[in-house]
Amino acid sequence: MINMTKHQELIKYITDLPVGTKISVRKTAHELSVSDGTAYRAIKDAENKGLVTTIPKTGTIRIKNNKKEYSQTVTFAELIKVVNGTVLGGNEGLYKPLDKFIIGAMELKEMSEYINEGSLLIVGNREKAHELALKKGAAVLISGGFDTNMVNRELADKCALPIITSPYDTYRIATLINKALTNKNMENEILHVEDIMSDYVYYLKETDTYDDWKSLLDQTKHSRFPVVDLNNIVKGVVTSKDITGKKQGTPVYKMMTKNPITVSPETLIASVAYIMIWEGIEMIPVVAGGGCLKGVVSRQDVMEAMQFGNGQDENSGVAFKKLIEKNFSKVRTDIGVELTGYVTPAMTNQMGGMEPAILTTLLMQASFSALGHDRDYNVVLENFSFNYLAPIQLQQKITVVARTLENSRKYGKVDLEIRYKDQILVKGFVSSQILKK
Repeated sequence: MINMTKHQELIKYITDLPVGTKISVRKTAHELSVSDGTAYRAIKDAENKGLVTTIPKTGTIRIKNNKKEYSQTVTFAELIKVVNGTVLGGNEGLYKPLDKFIIGAMELKEMSEYINEGSLLIVGNREKAHELALKKGAAVLISGGFDTNMVNRELADKCALPIITSPYDTYRIATLINKALTNKNMENEILHVEDIMSDYVYYLKETDTYDDWKSLLDQTKHSRFPVVDLNNIVKGVVTSKDITGKKQGTPVYKMMTKNPITVSPETLIASVAYIMIWEGIEMIPVVAGGGCLKGVVSRQDVMEAMQFGNGQDENSGVAFKKLIEKNFSKVRTDIGVELTGYVTPAMTNQMGGMEPAILTTLLMQASFSALGHDRDYNVVLENFSFNYLAPIQLQQKITVVARTLENSRKYGKVDLEIRYKDQILVKGFVSSQILKK
């Protein structure tokens, strides 16, 4: 029998909770006799594993852990965050997907014809409409911050259908939901490791020997294998380079490279490509929580994935500029400008990295803005170059720092950096001629 760590006990405790159960750090710590810090870390890990979700004004709730599905839908739990909502009842249904939404701007009899199971009724302070929707198998989103009666709350719990209140008006709610659905669709087009990894894995155990490696080499024609312990935890990687000069019978644990780089199934392909290029790695083990081996991803897998298009060819330069203007704020500094914003799904390619055309537009916008001649001058590009130091990925909040090195009537030179927290992701340089209109 394997003794579980406190962290593993906490994860099991959370996993065994019924869907819809509210979870608090203090209560969890008390139940398992651990510190608040230990309980907090376990709850955060459970959230990363998709076991729980934290909803503003509601708290942390146990949800159904569904395998990743490729659809254009969002769950009600995700929807709550989009509309700044509060759950009034039906916590057990938060994991369910939103099929379609209906705006309840009609009489109950007419409304009834449009409401069906799996849909969402957006309506104001109309408690009879709330009841009607729940009885027909639909969730309810109450606009204007209104409440509902206790009977409807209990009905929502009984039917496992969320009833949510949002402070926004119906028009804004509908706009936010449409935007969320669009972003969800774009995110589903982005490739993650789980989309390309090999599930059937050849591996070696620490106790195996040179002879076992040679046998796998002859069988598979591959020379690189992950090495696991008795609990299937990745402990190393063994390659032909590690084997060179070793004798038959030598244990694998004496030859392998220990503490190898690993990735999770949710890692973006852009990040894996960066690791492989800069670290010179041909194969990376894919691990789940606790370091258990789930698969491997090879350089060939990544290269084949990167051959696919991203479906964004129809976007023009004008569209890119509007996208940047909408999502980035500008602050002028003593030496130039800084643009700060989030990398949205619309800015990424299929591998989850920033689309090169949008990155180029972003850097050029920052450069011209730093020169301060956007309106009065034509800026003619003379030289433009940039180097990736790390991948720019989905949902990162990045800052483009544009420093003016030279700014005269005829010439302009700008030094560029893109930063994420304390990390520099991109370094660039622009020189241009400036012509008066």
